[in-house]
Amino acid sequence: MLREKIEKYLLDVQKPSRYIGGEMGSIIKNPDETDVSFAFCFPDTYDIGMSHLGMKILYSLTNSRENYRCERVFAPSEDFEKIMRENDIPLYSLENLQPVREFDFIGFTMQYELSYTNVLNMLDLAGVPVWQKERSENLSPIVVAGGPCVCNAEPLADFFDIMILGEGEEVNLELMDLYYKHKQKGSSRTEFLRDAVNIQGVYVPSFYNVEYNIDGTVRSITSDEGVPAVIHKRIISDFDKVYYPDNFVVPFTEIVHDRASVEVLRGCIRGCRFCQAGFLYRPFREKSGESIYSQAKALCENTGYDELSLASLSTSDHSDISDMLSNLIDYTEKNKINLSLPSLRIDNFSEELLEKVKKVRKSGLTFAPEAGTQRLRDVINKNVTEDEIMNTCRIAFEGGYSSVKLYFMMGLPTETDEDIVGIAELAQRIVDLFYSIPERPKGRGVQVSISTATFVPKPFTPFEFEPQDTREMIERKQKLLIDSVKTKKIKVSWHNSDVSLLEAVLARGDRRLSKVIYTAWKNGCKFDSWGEHFKFDVWMNAFKECGLEPEFYACRKREYNEIMPWEHLDYYVSKDFFIRENMKAREFKTTPNCREKCSGCGVTAMTRRACFD
Repeated sequence: MLREKIEKYLLDVQKPSRYIGGEMGSIIKNPDETDVSFAFCFPDTYDIGMSHLGMKILYSLTNSRENYRCERVFAPSEDFEKIMRENDIPLYSLENLQPVREFDFIGFTMQYELSYTNVLNMLDLAGVPVWQKERSENLSPIVVAGGPCVCNAEPLADFFDIMILGEGEEVNLELMDLYYKHKQKGSSRTEFLRDAVNIQGVYVPSFYNVEYNIDGTVRSITSDEGVPAVIHKRIISDFDKVYYPDNFVVPFTEIVHDRASVEVLRGCIRGCRFCQAGFLYRPFREKSGESIYSQAKALCENTGYDELSLASLSTSDHSDISDMLSNLIDYTEKNKINLSLPSLRIDNFSEELLEKVKKVRKSGLTFAPEAGTQRLRDVINKNVTEDEIMNTCRIAFEGGYSSVKLYFMMGLPTETDEDIVGIAELAQRIVDLFYSIPERPKGRGVQVSISTATFVPKPFTPFEFEPQDTREMIERKQKLLIDSVKTKKIKVSWHNSDVSLLEAVLARGDRRLSKVIYTAWKNGCKFDSWGEHFKFDVWMNAFKECGLEPEFYACRKREYNEIMPWEHLDYYVSKDFFIRENMKAREFKTTPNCREKCSGCGVTAMTRRACFD
């Protein structure tokens, strides 16, 4: 019945293949022959969600268990959502076209704060109560969230039954095993949740109570009796042996990252003070070159993809980068597969690495100095000098490249106008360098592209205490940067500061924001990360209606002793470490990377193992 309804309208929408399933590599199981079902929901369109590596890993892992079933669900675009609501078509999975509300688990991966309203919209489309407190005591469906955004789960806490902290490869299956036991016993929702809190990494927000001071800051976070006071994230200890799929679902339509992808390492050694991912995914772990090669080969052969990507926070920090790339390039060149590399570190870019990169990357190179002056690069602990930047550009220009893209941030702590002007001056010195090199590419001019993002202070970073610049401050700095560029050989682009403000609010917010998110959604907000859908005025009205001010969350400096909304969630990096790093930033002092010297972040104490032997 549901298939007939869907097929009737497919030709009336853009990209109908998003909504019907049946792709090569999809895993279809009989619902009557499985014991536990999991609807894996990505709160954005199919094109975005199908590019996400985490979904591919957990989808295949869950389905590797014979009696468990995992199916994919994505947010419909506006044209198809309208059809769904007008024709009583509930949100459904792609594998069996089964209504999402019929699954045992409805799980969302939370990758970006501006997808929060999409979660509410998808639950509503599924016919599931948006508020956790309004769900019945029936065991199913259990609404779950995971991913990096749950490091501060509080703005979403009132919408979810369970949130999973850290890496999901083990904890997801443990949770499903426990659910199966309770399903056989006929348990209630509360009975299952009471038992689930005993699994490390499982957070049940409804078992925690938050009180606030008169000034709006958090006074206390307490747990119910028998519930852990602090939830510790889950990590995979042996990353080289962790499950990795040998096949991906291959879409009929083009998606954002339409290629095979192999994760080469997890975590980061660098300690950039603005980078949340670098701290959330600690400790640093890497796969062996042999594992990377075998997984890449299997994926390319099973999917037929002619492009392969290496996924990590900093691939060039792999300890065996040279041999690993050499082996992969031998394979990809022989089989006419394009090898895609992520952004490269400036301070370990060599002529040898360039020769390998040239074989797989023909367009310009991309680097991230992040700040225009050495003082500010030291503040953020980028540990990159101007000499290293210029030497890297020289190597690239002498190697035949004539275009370079540079990423910067605007609004960083301690930033001055001199730092903004420094971005333009650094770009100008790179232009001048190009024309000073006799071996530069002939017949082509140089192009230096500057991309600036507004700094967003995030939880679990040394800058979690810092205020974000106001919209007026950012707009003034953007104009200053434009006025400081004196040549057309330098192009400047930037992100919408209103989007960055909302991102900062949701990143560091507390439970009171759930009403704001709900109000914004009810008034039409969804797909907030898409420029054409973003309704800043509606969001601001939602704050007013709920009696909250966005500046309180985004633009306010926090004291070191303030209780953060995420104080009861432990990602193994200590608050004392973040305070020390924040103080060092104020003194313009840097911290060596983890391979050079352990900084005592707290990870080794919690994991009881050294990051580097």
